[in-house]
Amino acid sequence: MRVGFGRLLIGLSVIYLVMVAHADPRVERGSKPNRLVESKSPYLLQHAFNPVDWYPWGKEAFEKARREKKLILLSIGYSTCHWCHVMERESFQDEKVAKFLNEHFVSVKLDREERPDVDKVYMTSFQALFGQGGGWPLNMFLTPDLKPFYGGTYFPPRDQGQRPGFMTVLNRLHELWVEDREGIEAKTTDIHQKLTDHVEQLQRLKPGASFEAGMLDGVVAKFLAGADQVNGGWGQEQKFPQPSHLRFLLGMEGKGREFAIKTCRKMMEGGINDHIGGGFHRYTVDPVWLVPHFEKMLYDQAQLLNVYVEAWQITGEQEFRATAKSIAEYVLKELTHPEGGFLSAQDAQSEGKEGKYWCWTQKELKALLSEAELAVAQKYFGITSSGNFIDHSDPEPLKDQNVLFLALGSKGLDPREQDALSSAVAKMKAARARRVPPATDDKILASWNGLMIAAMARAGRILGETRYLDAAGKAHRFVVEKLWDPAADTLSHRWREGHVDGSQQSESYLYFLRASRMLYEATLEPSYLSLAVTLADRAIALFYDSENGGFFDGEKRDDLVFRLKDDYDSATPTPSSVARLEYAVLSEITGNASYRAVAEKSLLAVSDTLRENPTQLSESLKAVSFMVGKPARVVIAGAKRKEEFLRVAWAGLRSNLLVVGTEGPVSEFTSQLQEVQPGQTTAYYCVGQTCRLPETDPVVLADWLKEDRSGGRSRGRDQLAPPVPAPE
Repeated sequence: MRVGFGRLLIGLSVIYLVMVAHADPRVERGSKPNRLVESKSPYLLQHAFNPVDWYPWGKEAFEKARREKKLILLSIGYSTCHWCHVMERESFQDEKVAKFLNEHFVSVKLDREERPDVDKVYMTSFQALFGQGGGWPLNMFLTPDLKPFYGGTYFPPRDQGQRPGFMTVLNRLHELWVEDREGIEAKTTDIHQKLTDHVEQLQRLKPGASFEAGMLDGVVAKFLAGADQVNGGWGQEQKFPQPSHLRFLLGMEGKGREFAIKTCRKMMEGGINDHIGGGFHRYTVDPVWLVPHFEKMLYDQAQLLNVYVEAWQITGEQEFRATAKSIAEYVLKELTHPEGGFLSAQDAQSEGKEGKYWCWTQKELKALLSEAELAVAQKYFGITSSGNFIDHSDPEPLKDQNVLFLALGSKGLDPREQDALSSAVAKMKAARARRVPPATDDKILASWNGLMIAAMARAGRILGETRYLDAAGKAHRFVVEKLWDPAADTLSHRWREGHVDGSQQSESYLYFLRASRMLYEATLEPSYLSLAVTLADRAIALFYDSENGGFFDGEKRDDLVFRLKDDYDSATPTPSSVARLEYAVLSEITGNASYRAVAEKSLLAVSDTLRENPTQLSESLKAVSFMVGKPARVVIAGAKRKEEFLRVAWAGLRSNLLVVGTEGPVSEFTSQLQEVQPGQTTAYYCVGQTCRLPETDPVVLADWLKEDRSGGRSRGRDQLAPPVPAPE
């Protein structure tokens, strides 16, 4: 949540931390484990042999802080976080730092990916208190009652100019706490109350809120106002893909779509795209998509798979189709559990070096490739003797490293060069496979699996790749078997090595609701729709703000000092953004008007934001489009030729078109649509409760959909008529 609480800065945020700098030597990882060794989080396990007496987030740590009247250091990160690794190496392995922390603080480690609700509370607090954007690692100092007192992101080990070192911060905070604990607690309580009141005010439904089709007028111009027209994307110093922006613009004709396609092409050609192994890195540290932060996240692959499938559908350019497939193939090869679930991420580091696994030196390639192969590889991938990447955060960085990018852009190679390039790439793939690979964060999150399952199912249908659809179904079964408790109707957030965390996160319910709904549309298996309905009902019970609309990030619990409804689509869409569309779609499929009411109130809750700053909630704009339009349905009755009709229904661009069957919790109207003759699969094209006459030929359905996609739906409606019931 971006809350702009600049005026709520507490006095402690401007402490002048001037003390003698410490030159503590870094120590190697010891052999004595701390409490984190019992954790299943890969991030926490990375700190399990620190000399710091770490606690996991939980009652044991809270009770110790209250009993001993100590400040809590809450250090939040994730396993593939580069600066988390740096701070762990510089500070948390340091014996002197550990000794001071162990004596004067209760130190708590939290994996933000396991408890996104807790992370959101303290990231929002940091942004409010200090007026900064934040990042990870996030190091927040809390009073024993879990209220934020002071904080920062990465702290260097020693003072750097006006930037205090970690030991300087620890010493000064401890002094302040000892000198005036009661005063600090009173001031922190006051600030926390003001912050809570302000959050509640922001999350309150405004009187007279409304939404209408006109909300979409002029939106494209607002997206393009801050865009980089030369390199694509948004940002002048670093670039994140922002797939929610791209998908919205791809759905808009004209300049918005042109810009999105340009951005897709620039990313595809840049170093952010892994040209050897497939998949995309997290972001680039420059504005030209060249040098990435090398971690690979499951949620990025899921969203960019959707983006490149759509870019191919719109343009017909085979490079976009190939890029989409390279993403899917990377996920199946590197981020898939043997039993089917999708793993979370791959690290940026290998053997302690950022990018080592991914980069190449010219010297290495000279030894690997023939003269002709080397010549074309250098030309095609922009390889030079001095390289284009150096890790300035590393005290002993690797030299002459090349990030591969398509230096030729849209220019092609002649047939002889293409053969040499194919041979070179095959050798490079084999050579890279022999390297020490980066660590894989192998926890399985219901939320991120939901994103990937939906994207993989969709890609399987649109690209005609049954392997992808099968993989989506297998991953869905994994999550249901491992994380879904049918007795309690609860979906846990994280599974790893047979352990389920039991945490209830709205992103898990709502992203997995989308996965279940998408798989239903891709297969027409009623069980997927039944689970989607159950998830929708449980998400309302656990997370929905019935008074103001929208969904809280986490369930109501004692370890959350306040509850948030995220209002900014960042690396992933907010749970509420996903809910706005999914409940509207479920209402259309099931005929349940209460789902439509949830979608509408949740949209009304952010209607002002969508008018004033629509780029903040680009995912929610799809819900606006759906709810102000008249979505159509292709209803397929019967099983014999179901697959043929599904292939037709999923072909080409889809705009607010749903694909449904007649079994399971569909609307009463839909359930009455029958085969015209027993055993003769029949399709209906419907808008509301009006349908074309039934059709048994998939070719005719294909013609209808072409007409619809070319803007001729109004002509099609001239031929709509109430359906004719099938004979008994």
